[in-house]
Amino acid sequence: MSDIIKLLPDSVANQIAAGEVVQRPASVIKELVENSIDAGASHIEVWVTDAGKTCIRVIDDGCGMSVMDARQAFERHATSKIRQASDLFALTTMGFRGEALASIAAVAQVELRTRREEDELGTSVLISGSKVEGQEPVSCPKGSDFSVKNLFFNVPARRKFLKSNQTELNNILTEIDRIVLVHPDVSFTVRHNDNELYRLPAASLRMRLMNVFGKKLNDQLLTVEVETTLVKVSGYVAKPESSRKKGAHQYFFVNGRYMRHPYFHRAIMEPYEPLIPAGEQVSYFIYMEVEPADIDVNIHPTKTEIKFENEQAIWQILSAAVRETLGRFGGVPSIDFDTEGRPDIPISDFGLPTELPQVKFNPSFNPFDTPSSSAPGGGGGSSYHRTPIDWEKAYSGLERPSALGGNGRMSESVNEQAELYPSAISSGDDVIASPKLFPSAVSSESADTPSTSGLYQFKGRFIVTSVKSGLMLIDQHRAHVRILFERYIRQMESSGGVSQGLLFPELIQLTAAEDTMLKTILPDLQAVGFDLSSLGGNSYSISAIPAGTEGLDAAGLVHSMVTSAIEHEGGGEVGAEIRTSVALSLARSAAIVHGQILTAAEMDELVASLFVCATPGYTPDGQTVLTVFSLDEIDKRF
Repeated sequence: MSDIIKLLPDSVANQIAAGEVVQRPASVIKELVENSIDAGASHIEVWVTDAGKTCIRVIDDGCGMSVMDARQAFERHATSKIRQASDLFALTTMGFRGEALASIAAVAQVELRTRREEDELGTSVLISGSKVEGQEPVSCPKGSDFSVKNLFFNVPARRKFLKSNQTELNNILTEIDRIVLVHPDVSFTVRHNDNELYRLPAASLRMRLMNVFGKKLNDQLLTVEVETTLVKVSGYVAKPESSRKKGAHQYFFVNGRYMRHPYFHRAIMEPYEPLIPAGEQVSYFIYMEVEPADIDVNIHPTKTEIKFENEQAIWQILSAAVRETLGRFGGVPSIDFDTEGRPDIPISDFGLPTELPQVKFNPSFNPFDTPSSSAPGGGGGSSYHRTPIDWEKAYSGLERPSALGGNGRMSESVNEQAELYPSAISSGDDVIASPKLFPSAVSSESADTPSTSGLYQFKGRFIVTSVKSGLMLIDQHRAHVRILFERYIRQMESSGGVSQGLLFPELIQLTAAEDTMLKTILPDLQAVGFDLSSLGGNSYSISAIPAGTEGLDAAGLVHSMVTSAIEHEGGGEVGAEIRTSVALSLARSAAIVHGQILTAAEMDELVASLFVCATPGYTPDGQTVLTVFSLDEIDKRF
């Protein structure tokens, strides 16, 4: 039997390696930009066409490469960063394994133009699918110019599974954000289809954060600074009042490298737990410096996961640093006593003599003596006279006009029948009854749908009524979400939304990724009633919102919908999935909340509208809206 194990050709091995290193256009940009930073570039330009599917171009003014290096750089495991295994434990550069350029050249058509400062001419190298198609001297500026065209042209299966241009562009901008935030001393320019998305000059770290995320972020940041023998921690955390449910900017950097670390994330969020609502997040930008020998950055192909030798100790340092920052900068709310209208406490003058306070009392007072109309001293010598009090007059005007309810609005019929059905009326806000008490007991037995004339509100959360098969409970918030969701979907399809103008327009500042998504969903937002005007620089003015959302934070509402759209965008072109996400996000924000007391008419309208919906039993994201307790289940309780 012949041997069956063979060595793979280099071209096939490179394509396999590309599956780990080059997952999408964003991976190519990450590797090329990191190489530019390692080359000492002070300015980097990134040009992207069709979200990187057609062309990616990265230009830098770094040290450049010689003729031999330009060709050798595309060989697998060719690197200038390490020479022996021990170098892996003293890494200070971004790239080091020598797989990036070889993997990119295996699945794309690559052209490199590079020149060192001491050379008169540069070098041009053309590679397509790991095959060198040409190399020649050229005239070019100092530095390197990489052009990567037709990504995955020779791997159709990989190219077919690339997502929409919008999704891939968002991934590119995410990778760029992670790089520019750790290298504020390098200027960046990013263009997509001739549209400039970023122009970031070299600046301080705080200024770089504002240039990327907007100037409003400056007022939310608190400085974190601590240095120990294990780790040096610096950066910023946000004030508790800036917390949000979605879209918080959370970044960890270790030795100039971005990383994801859920364990350390918990260390940052734990001090905020008593200060922010449950389920909300705050932004943070944490930069850590540790000894390279104490971490391992080579446990993941994309180098976004890092293993620490002293994780538990660093966790405690991070948590203590955040607590100390919140306390030092007033992040923890303090008690503010209101002294307005109260007399000031006089300051004692120790030079003046002091006197004991004199207590004045009537030694002949006897509280058990009967009041007498005689002269003082009569009736046992008592001079005490109790003034008669008219108790009925004191309580006048406080008569109870109707039965008690959570909001004091109960119909006269409830008050009249309170004695007949005392269990239907609580002294608190547990139950609010519909005007006609218990009519559902004689409702039609032909269908298992509630009668809107017999509805009761329980705990400010559930609407209770009887149906043919038993007792139905409806979650009022989820029911309203289902109703509003279908209404917004219809408005998006017909552009029939009604706007409510704002007295003072609100401003919203977005990141580059959020701005590109907003432009995509803007027609849907306008269809439901939003009116947004671009102010340039990823800023917008909100002058109108959908009717029914008055009182909500307009800027926060738009930001929440943009964030939801980014999180839920699918692989196809932007369409039904993003539209569904926008409608659901808006419905959740505008829906009535748990604890809101409803009148009988409001309950009637809510339930009637719910059972007109296509799927009344579930919210658009699959949560249960209503449940029925059968008669058998109720009988078992007795």
